[in-house]
Amino acid sequence: MVLRLHELGAQELIAGYRSRAFSPVEVTQAVLDHIARWEPHLHASYLLRPDLALAQARASEARWHAGQPCGGLDGVPVTIKENIATCGDPVPLGTLATDLTPASADAPPAARLREAGAVMVCKTTMPDYGMLSSGLSSFHALARNPWDLRKTPGGSSAGSGAGAAAGYGPLHIGTDIGGSLRLPAGWCGIFSLKPSLGRIPIDPPYTGRAAGPMTRSVADAALMMQVLSLPDARDSMSLPYQDIAWNQFDQGANILRGLKIGLLLDAGCGLAVEPEVLAAVKNAARVFERAGAIVEPMKPFLTPAMLDGMDHAWRLRSQIDLAALPPEKKASVLPYIRQWADSAADMSGPQAFAAFSQFHNTRLATVRACQPFDFVLSPTSPMPAFAAELPSPTNDPLQPLEHIAFTVPYNMSEQPAASINCGYTAAGLPIGLQIAGRRFNDLGVLQVSRAFEQLREPQQAWPQPPI
Repeated sequence: MVLRLHELGAQELIAGYRSRAFSPVEVTQAVLDHIARWEPHLHASYLLRPDLALAQARASEARWHAGQPCGGLDGVPVTIKENIATCGDPVPLGTLATDLTPASADAPPAARLREAGAVMVCKTTMPDYGMLSSGLSSFHALARNPWDLRKTPGGSSAGSGAGAAAGYGPLHIGTDIGGSLRLPAGWCGIFSLKPSLGRIPIDPPYTGRAAGPMTRSVADAALMMQVLSLPDARDSMSLPYQDIAWNQFDQGANILRGLKIGLLLDAGCGLAVEPEVLAAVKNAARVFERAGAIVEPMKPFLTPAMLDGMDHAWRLRSQIDLAALPPEKKASVLPYIRQWADSAADMSGPQAFAAFSQFHNTRLATVRACQPFDFVLSPTSPMPAFAAELPSPTNDPLQPLEHIAFTVPYNMSEQPAASINCGYTAAGLPIGLQIAGRRFNDLGVLQVSRAFEQLREPQQAWPQPPI
């Protein structure tokens, strides 16, 4: 059997470097060769610079030969979402409206990965300002889903999701303020953890905003958490550092026995869950029951007023940002986003206050609904991946967030929530299961996700580049 280095997980790579079965240079070259086959179809990468990646790999190889790896990810290929600053590189935020000023420093997640010795293969693409759940961008080429090139990988961590599913190395990092890690994870069939707010320091911090791993396995996400959760004073919203035993993520399926699990199949608002998604999530719940968990149905807790309020608050913030741009810069932003933002131009002070209040109302409702349960299961999204060219499933800038009703509550409540593949549609598209835990119990979400990973039905082979 031919060893396909680009498909190996991070743990396997570290073991191979230690035994000298292969080197960081060989692995990085294999990943770059694989990206070259996929990238003309996916458009997942930004700042793909093979020479720089190979230079990092050679430095790692020298450290391994000297028996002195510099960290837990030394020589492991990684991609970083475009909006996570890397020193010396511009941060276009997915839009032509941004000046391409080089970043003066690595943002905290990039700094931790670099300190751990990871090889940055490329940055990954995103939509304008990260405000879409698709790969549509005025700056980047349209990102596509490797499972079906006619479909979106999701967003806003579009390139990260597509790259993880396509095999652009084992480790990828994205960000999430309403579902931007979990939605592409669900639609691309990978694993992602949106951690508790502040668990992974990020700069700039913002209400609900989190960075997190995007990987093909729970094991690789846990390995990333060991590095990404290290402290950084630049995040004024970060949690006090805890030395969490991330390597204890695998406690076997017995960890599910006796757990009280909530099953949420109706978000309370937004788009209705499609039948194939509903069937796959119900089947996942039965897997938990057979393993000894106590699964109970949950009543919806998110209301249309909450979802609409958060939507209008984000519209107003974006309207203010876009209004500050020169006219020619604003005109370069995607028309969908301009129309969405401009709809808030006449919002009054009381209306703005009421809209922003829904972030806190959502937090209270989510914590209250989850309190009786150890963990909550739900669809990651109500539908599988939609057409790549659409900015959102509704294609309506006045109803843009109807698909995030399952994911956005946990951004506001600061609870950890993961997406893991739980099945496929008849057309072969992945279906995501969301697993949410109590605030601060990030390790518990990983452990439950790992248990399900072991118990779920065999997975389809990862997609391969077109010939």
